[in-house]
Amino acid sequence: MNVPKSGYRVFSANSSAACTELAKKITERLGVEMGKSVVFQESNRETRVDVKESVRGQTIFIIQTIPRDVNTAIMELLIMAYALKTSCAKNIIGVIPYFPYSKQCKMRKRGSIVCKLLASMLAKSGLTHIITMDLHQKEIQGFFGFPVDNLRASPYLIQYIQEEIPDYRNAIIVAKSPAAAKRAQSYAERLRLGLAVIHGEAQCSESDMADGRHSPPSVRNTTGHTGLELPSGKQQAPFPGIELPIMMAKEKPPITVVGDVGGRIAIIVDDIIDDVGDFVAAAEILKERGAYKIYIMATHGLLSADAPRLIEESAIDEVVVTNTVPHEVQKLQCPKIKTVDVSMILAEAIRRIHNGESMAYLFRNITVDD
Repeated sequence: MNVPKSGYRVFSANSSAACTELAKKITERLGVEMGKSVVFQESNRETRVDVKESVRGQTIFIIQTIPRDVNTAIMELLIMAYALKTSCAKNIIGVIPYFPYSKQCKMRKRGSIVCKLLASMLAKSGLTHIITMDLHQKEIQGFFGFPVDNLRASPYLIQYIQEEIPDYRNAIIVAKSPAAAKRAQSYAERLRLGLAVIHGEAQCSESDMADGRHSPPSVRNTTGHTGLELPSGKQQAPFPGIELPIMMAKEKPPITVVGDVGGRIAIIVDDIIDDVGDFVAAAEILKERGAYKIYIMATHGLLSADAPRLIEESAIDEVVVTNTVPHEVQKLQCPKIKTVDVSMILAEAIRRIHNGESMAYLFRNITVDD
């Protein structure tokens, strides 16, 4: 039965039944019932939330898993948080295992930092704290003006490697790009295994485009500064005596694998697996280099579009993800996809926050690079 009025409530903001499975597992571990609410889409696709019980003066946890319809899930979370805020809840804590728009956390030319916008919207809706897992960039925590607990799934994935991969001592941890090398190094050091990094023209580094707005326009005259172009098409007079150096264009080397994977089990680790094209290409390269088994380990298995079919037809032997994102349909389409349950650590985080206990136990042996 639910805890008394002085306690806390756990709600799910998802309108889809498939997305409430993680919330049910968390409440079962906590020994509480799910809060009574109704979340649904009206005929015009507007989201409506009705809270069916009193939450006055209580601490509320909203569990929101993010399905393929990301924007609908965000609106469900925002509307539920605001409904609880206007119902006089004391604290409203969002449990968002996979934080959406986390890849849009850097300025890309004339784009925007959408992740910062989402953080502002969540704060405005009434959230006072967030529990999440393996943010794409840890610096995202700085977008919020309230506490963010960024839990790690790596202990569960490492345990899976040790218990479910035969002869894992003959494995090597692989980063599919230099940008993923730190995460891979962390796994390699904890498992006492070797490290390999794939580098070359087949990889697209995320930092290549994060170079500011490219404004003002690039200099056309290589011998000196020609001034800025005005809206009328005219140019300002150049600054006398100033010459700007020209940045050399990047040219990626031919694809290489730094590290020996011949006769080894290759384990590629990353935080998100969505479009699997890069992973399939990496698996083919590793096969060519002599790896005899290839595993993919990732926290968030978005597995969009034709990902299940591509995985099934590829050289990948197994894809292991956690249940931060619902992917039961993809598992039916591809038996190579396996799931690791992380509801225990999320439930423990909720319990500790409610009881005012330290969260340090959940971050033991976690370093800055993890």
